[in-house]
Amino acid sequence: MSRGILAIGAYTPENRVTAEAFEEAWGRFDAPGVETKAVPDADEDALTMGVQAARRALSAGDADGGAVDRLAVATTTPPLEEEDLTARVGSYLNVPADAVRRIYAGSTRAGADALLEAIDGDGTVLVVVADCPEGEPDDSREHAAGAGAAAFLVGDDAPAVVTDRAAHADVRPGTRFRQHGSENVEGLDIGTYDRAAFTEPIEAAVGSLEDADAEAIALQAPNGKLPYRTSLDTEAIAAVETVSSLGDTAAASVPLSLAESFRAGHDRTLAVAWGSGAGVTAFVVEGTAPVEASLDGDQELDYPAYLRRRGDIVGEKPDGGAAHVPVPTWRRSLPQRHRHEAGLCPECAAVAFPPEGACPDCLSLVEFETVEPQLEGVVDAATTIGQGGAPPEFAEQQARQGAFGVAIVRFGIDDEDGEVSLPMQVAGGASVGDRIRAVPRRVYVEEGVPRYGLKAVTL
Repeated sequence: MSRGILAIGAYTPENRVTAEAFEEAWGRFDAPGVETKAVPDADEDALTMGVQAARRALSAGDADGGAVDRLAVATTTPPLEEEDLTARVGSYLNVPADAVRRIYAGSTRAGADALLEAIDGDGTVLVVVADCPEGEPDDSREHAAGAGAAAFLVGDDAPAVVTDRAAHADVRPGTRFRQHGSENVEGLDIGTYDRAAFTEPIEAAVGSLEDADAEAIALQAPNGKLPYRTSLDTEAIAAVETVSSLGDTAAASVPLSLAESFRAGHDRTLAVAWGSGAGVTAFVVEGTAPVEASLDGDQELDYPAYLRRRGDIVGEKPDGGAAHVPVPTWRRSLPQRHRHEAGLCPECAAVAFPPEGACPDCLSLVEFETVEPQLEGVVDAATTIGQGGAPPEFAEQQARQGAFGVAIVRFGIDDEDGEVSLPMQVAGGASVGDRIRAVPRRVYVEEGVPRYGLKAVTL
């Protein structure tokens, strides 16, 4: 019985910043080999990107969250330094509450380690890897910093299996680190030392494999130059690299390149994940698995707009809130906020949202049958919240992203004739008749805690 990768999903934000935009702003661009980089929107983070990738992995594997026995999340950039991300990720995907959970963090090799441990385990495992590193504006790591996520569905009778693996650790402090309480990745920038800290552990780990030959090499890429300083096959690296178009995606770097390798149909891939410190995880994957991915972005930002998305040039969030919702109340509505969970009336088949109280059509007091609307719908009404029109909770988002839309969206119900109309915030804008998709986004931050829900993006 072959245990390995059943399917892969991948996601990157739509926003892109070009090398030329940095050069115009700084007179230089310190990320060699990076042509554009993916940038999270103001309401995106590692959690929302990871959910997007996980949805796609489940879809590619013809599975749903209820089939997941174990959930693993790997990132170096969690929205909060201390909180169990798997709880919120699992809520979005409707993973059983008693599924085993693991968090992997602290190193850009975390995603590879999470995948191998999932393969070594049993049951159906969903591994979610998402990252969006940042640095000081004039730092080379910031110039390279991108964003993206990949997810793996792991289980038995898999079409892609790991046939060999190796690891190597060598004490090399100072090449890449993030201090406690800081959002910025740093480094000591000691030329030959940094290069050796990357290349030598990689070559040692790969050298320990019985057979490292492969059509494609998914290699950690802090920038677009360093991977080619190793002794590995440059053509095999170039075949599946993502750093030139996405930037440095940290823990998601190797998983995203694995997704590209599977999409290209390569039957043998060498994956090599590196983490500062320095440690390396290397493994060989034979075969391919279904992939559902979207790695393109068509929303080009200039440099000031990029700084706005980061929150570097916006004011503080105003005090107060127009409609404060206490955490316990918010928590009770999470099935509706994360999955648009609705109720089907057993008497007349009408759909109620939220699924409580009397049926909106026949007015019967019934026990609703739980249903989840489709993720794609049609806009029936729309408006735009302009500058100064947003409640205080949304003022920071508006300052970072600009005006946003609000819409009434009509969703169908799988295997049912009913429909449900829901109010939704729109990421961007929408017009009546537009088709949209409900995507996970951060709604606002209240009392220091991010609150997440679903927003609409036009298709």
